[in-house]
Amino acid sequence: MNRDELYVLAENWFKSQGWKSFPFQTQTWTAFLQGKNGLLNAPTGSGKTYALWFPVVLDYIKKNPDYKTKHKAGLKAIWITPLRALSVEIKQAAERIITDLDLPLTVGIRSGDTSQSERAKQKNKMPDLLITTPESLQLLLASKQYEKTFANCGAIVVDEWHELMGTKRGVQMELALSRLKTIAPKMRIWGISATIGNLELAQEVLLGHDTEAYKNSVLIKAHINKKIKIESILPEKMETYPWRGHMGLHLIDEVAKIIRKSKTTLIFTNVRSACEIWFQAILERYPEFAGEMAMHHGSISRETRLWVEDAIRNEELKVVVCTSSLDLGVDFAPVETIIQVGGPKGVARFLQRAGRSGHQPGKESVIYFLATHAMELIEASALKKAVAKTVVEDRMPYLNSWDVLVQYLNTLAVSDGFFPDEIYEEVKTTFCYQNITKENWNWILNFITNGSQSLQAYDEFKKVEIEEDGRYKINSRFIAMHHRMQMGTIVGDAVLNVKFLSGGFIGTVEEWFASKLQRGDVFTFAGRRLELFQIKNMQVLVRKADPKKTARVVSWMGGRMTLSAQMSELLREELYAANTENLTPELKALKPIFNRQRKESIVPNNDEFLIETFKTREGFHAIFYPFEGRYVHEAMASLISYRISLLSPITFSLAYNDYGFELLSDQEIDMQSVFDNNLFTTEYVHHDLQKSLNATEMARRKFRDIAVIAGLVFTGMPGKPVKTKHLQSGSQLLFEVFRDYEPDNLLLQQAYIETFEHQLEEGRLIQAMERINNQNIVWKQCKKPTPFSFPIITDRLREKISSETLQERIKKMTASYMK
Repeated sequence: MNRDELYVLAENWFKSQGWKSFPFQTQTWTAFLQGKNGLLNAPTGSGKTYALWFPVVLDYIKKNPDYKTKHKAGLKAIWITPLRALSVEIKQAAERIITDLDLPLTVGIRSGDTSQSERAKQKNKMPDLLITTPESLQLLLASKQYEKTFANCGAIVVDEWHELMGTKRGVQMELALSRLKTIAPKMRIWGISATIGNLELAQEVLLGHDTEAYKNSVLIKAHINKKIKIESILPEKMETYPWRGHMGLHLIDEVAKIIRKSKTTLIFTNVRSACEIWFQAILERYPEFAGEMAMHHGSISRETRLWVEDAIRNEELKVVVCTSSLDLGVDFAPVETIIQVGGPKGVARFLQRAGRSGHQPGKESVIYFLATHAMELIEASALKKAVAKTVVEDRMPYLNSWDVLVQYLNTLAVSDGFFPDEIYEEVKTTFCYQNITKENWNWILNFITNGSQSLQAYDEFKKVEIEEDGRYKINSRFIAMHHRMQMGTIVGDAVLNVKFLSGGFIGTVEEWFASKLQRGDVFTFAGRRLELFQIKNMQVLVRKADPKKTARVVSWMGGRMTLSAQMSELLREELYAANTENLTPELKALKPIFNRQRKESIVPNNDEFLIETFKTREGFHAIFYPFEGRYVHEAMASLISYRISLLSPITFSLAYNDYGFELLSDQEIDMQSVFDNNLFTTEYVHHDLQKSLNATEMARRKFRDIAVIAGLVFTGMPGKPVKTKHLQSGSQLLFEVFRDYEPDNLLLQQAYIETFEHQLEEGRLIQAMERINNQNIVWKQCKKPTPFSFPIITDRLREKISSETLQERIKKMTASYMK
């Protein structure tokens, strides 16, 4: 068949579904059939999956004209998805085409959820089309004679590439692709990405730095004008002193009205604990929603999650409270309305969530924004503009992730072994390791064979043996087994299974939360009130709790997100706009707050940097407002307090949120000397940060993850994980050995680099300080706290007092400040 005949097949299929193909889909088919690699950028719900399954199938028909009589089994294409939850959808899409076109192709899934018997079947006979995750692909590379498995594979599609790039899973993918290019030279590599700013860079990271694959590639953008309607849920009366932490629950009646108007509503919260709280609150207030309402987040059991996804598809549920576990491509046409609770902290995440509604080409997406405190309405206003101008965040790729490289080389050594010179040339073509030197490479080879200089005396670190022909190989079955169990780059706190005494599995909680519980304590989780019976063998055994007992809500460590750089910039622009006549509905609603703020202080303009000082019974407060997000503020607060303490001995307690940070002390800061000594200089930032923060402590925590990925510490057998505190002490010991005896150890250096670049966002900190240096510093000596400072103060109070007494305390504080 020629190309035109193949396209007729595809177009007829689209017609039979009542659809018409988009230009971006046919462009992708053409480029693919011409043998090109590429990156496809298209919004959620526009038909990206068919843009790449179809050319895979058409290519098969073209190459096998007599497929009806002579079908050669074997792997022909791999589809990589970062989320296991999506694999069923992707499989169904492929099967729909195969069945309708009457093709002999088979489709299989291989992920952490695949049963042992299914894997054994795949080992003997691979499906023609395989859907898998980055981790499972690495496991295939760790199996004997993997080169045969991939030899005739003609395509690999990496879905949701924007989710992988800028993470170590993305680095894992880069390394796997560098190997596959060599063993399957005809393989076409394609990425699919929805919301990302730096698409050209994303294409280069996917296809390799300056490689043939990159030179023979295209970037295809779908020009689909996705209509997104954003509505803010505005309270009737605006509080003059806004405070964080009431979760927006005072607007629950407005939410109920929206739920009633829509067939299906998804309520997105940023964190799992907020998801639990909102679910309980709606049920208590509106018991009539029972039976039509469910919850979905990553710690709930897989069976429950799948049931919820199916129920949404079949329109059996009216409302689902969820977290980012439903952000990505899970395909539901029927969702009508989305409610976002709290600022999503990034434009891309907001667009992704908005795309869950009207999840079909040409349909309008409707998303409501519910601010959990008044200041978040500025974010709502900024998001509206960002969506109108399609401003989306960039994703920054990792460089020199030595821990992932160590793991990858061990993976190759577990299977058929590798020759270092050949693999070095491949590794150099990846974006992550484009600057690797021969010296770095030799250090890594020495590390996997001898366990680096300081660990040479210990046999357990000598994993890889060098054979007579120069091949590097792991021959110990014990080491190989440990390695296969621990592959992957997602390192979290240890999780414990929550089970009923009678045996039903409910979900998972983190070890640090479980360790705070006493026998008989009641907590709400997955929509149920549970009483702790005991913790045994990494299991939290529970029974149903007495409804009269007070319960705490489960919380998770990954609790707080920070504003992205793009979002911070949009937020500042919006704030400066508050001083103009041209106000959005959100800024109009905030007028009482702005008026009160101007009464006590100012609302800064774009050429002003605001610092407020005032005294309360807690001490002397100095509040700085860079509007840069909490991670940057955490670093800046430490840096400025350290620099002030060099001028005169003074102790601070620090607090910060996304808008600013507070230095609280029992003595007054001499602000004039702060300005005279140019405290916002960008000189010596790195040195001062190291001194001010406990940078070594932070690097030590970072090193635990690096040690796990590089296989220096073992996380345990299935069902018997090593306790987090033991992992921490094991990795700490190694950290100290390297720090004292081998300071040039690449993994040790990596821990410090990641601390500064990824955790403290040092680059953003320096840019923020450069901006402040070019603004006029406005110092306001206030008589009492201002509306802008209030969320920061109350956030610090929340750490000390329970929410009941906090509410009363805030009421009293607000009353006294309003006098």
